[in-house]
Amino acid sequence: MKWGILATGTIANKFAKTIAALPQEEETLAAVGSRRLDTAQTFARTYHIPKAYGSYEDLCADPEVEAIYISTPNNLHYEHAKMCLNAGKHVLCEKPFTTNADDAQALYALAQEKGLFIMEAFWIRFLPVLKKMRQLIQSGEIGAVKHIRCDFGFLSSGARKDRKFNSSLGGGALLDIGIYNLGFVHMITGCPPTHFTSNVSINEYGTDDFSTITLEYPGGITAAVTTSIGMLMPREAVVFGTKGSIYLPDYQQAQTMTVRPYDGNSYEIAIPFEINGFEYQVREASRCVAANMTTSDILKPEDSLAVLQLMDDIRESWGMKFTFEMPQEG
Repeated sequence: MKWGILATGTIANKFAKTIAALPQEEETLAAVGSRRLDTAQTFARTYHIPKAYGSYEDLCADPEVEAIYISTPNNLHYEHAKMCLNAGKHVLCEKPFTTNADDAQALYALAQEKGLFIMEAFWIRFLPVLKKMRQLIQSGEIGAVKHIRCDFGFLSSGARKDRKFNSSLGGGALLDIGIYNLGFVHMITGCPPTHFTSNVSINEYGTDDFSTITLEYPGGITAAVTTSIGMLMPREAVVFGTKGSIYLPDYQQAQTMTVRPYDGNSYEIAIPFEINGFEYQVREASRCVAANMTTSDILKPEDSLAVLQLMDDIRESWGMKFTFEMPQEG
């Protein structure tokens, strides 16, 4: 499939490296668009992309581009995904898919109306180790799941910190990385929680920089997640069952896990990335487009919507109101 990249930030570079490393008969980079032509041209030279555009509209108008990867700030995902769909392009949009569940629902409806594919780029959903983890859980390897724990925290400073916490850009730790914690839990439970409680720290930007959330799910399953931008925390996760547990030393970049039966010997499963982990979501998008699907049957709309709605509910419980603005060109 011929890809266009909309925006040229850090995550766009990782996506470009992924496509460049895949066989050309599978995926190619056809064009890149930025709000500044010189930025797009520099990005294009770096990754040998044949076309560079100084506007997102021009990228969407390129007839050779079949699918567009959106990597703009969170507050722009809805408008840019809508623009791509209206231009007849398939869409893979960075997480969070949108900043609220209502906008996400509107995009899924538009994609279905247009007969185009759209998916949130929640890339960890497709990692082989996490796929294997779910298979082990479903097979009863650790018995009935009773509790899930996962943590994610990193340090940020300077302009990056300002960007991460800017409320007008859809900032805050929950939307930025808490989605990984909640999305991981949802991969296991497959349903929304019946109840949650949380504690949150609000920073000088008016957004969240730290939170702990406990959740209750049908069947007596509980989960505890901690999210922080400002503290360095291992991206650890543990799934506890009645017969054993599964430990992931880095669930967000999962390449290994340790299965620990309560009545037997522990063993490790390792499945290294072929490239950098993004390749699996790229292949999923191409598979679905080739099959004339408008959504993935692995990362279903209801999965992304459930996590987005949960984040809406959590932020509402914090008394947070977000106003997202389109940036001025310049």
